[in-house]
Amino acid sequence: MLRILVLFVFLGSPAVLADTLLILGDSLSAGYRMRADQAWPHLLAEKWQQQGRDVTVINASVSGDTTQGGLQRLPPLLQRHQPSLVLLELGGNDGLRGLPPDLIERNLAQLITLANNAGARVVLTDIQLPPNYGRRYLQQFESLFSRLATQQQVPLLPFFVAPLIGQNGMMMDDGIHPTAEAQPLIAEQVDEFLTPYL
Repeated sequence: MLRILVLFVFLGSPAVLADTLLILGDSLSAGYRMRADQAWPHLLAEKWQQQGRDVTVINASVSGDTTQGGLQRLPPLLQRHQPSLVLLELGGNDGLRGLPPDLIERNLAQLITLANNAGARVVLTDIQLPPNYGRRYLQQFESLFSRLATQQQVPLLPFFVAPLIGQNGMMMDDGIHPTAEAQPLIAEQVDEFLTPYL
């Protein structure tokens, strides 16, 4: 599986402490079927550069990754990059595989703990599944993110794909992945939500 790692370093005023944002996600953040510079993390980094923000953006997202994969990958990423903020965008592939929601929740909780113990703040991304996974499973899966955010006292970024569904040209044929044309809209959503935490 291809690992995508994008590093952007932006220099600003020396009087301002630099922030490092680590994005740990799956194909929704890795730029599925598009160039890395078309994906929303790259566009977000460009936007912050234009605004003169002193931010390092590390996109450590991998298509197909799960919460278990994140648990294996996060510790060395924390040690190497020492981020001040970690955006967790995982769980979708767990859900698509029908894994138990309580297992997904435990894994996400461990990811939050790992990041917190390394001195990083955490923002959790809400995830939704296609409607064909059954009402009971969907309810159990989709409720775990808000519950976990409340229990762990971390901000919950609304599912950034939701506003794109039904808009012409915004979603790929699989109905799961946003197109390249949708990436600037996602970058705007994430920028608006993350700005207070930087």
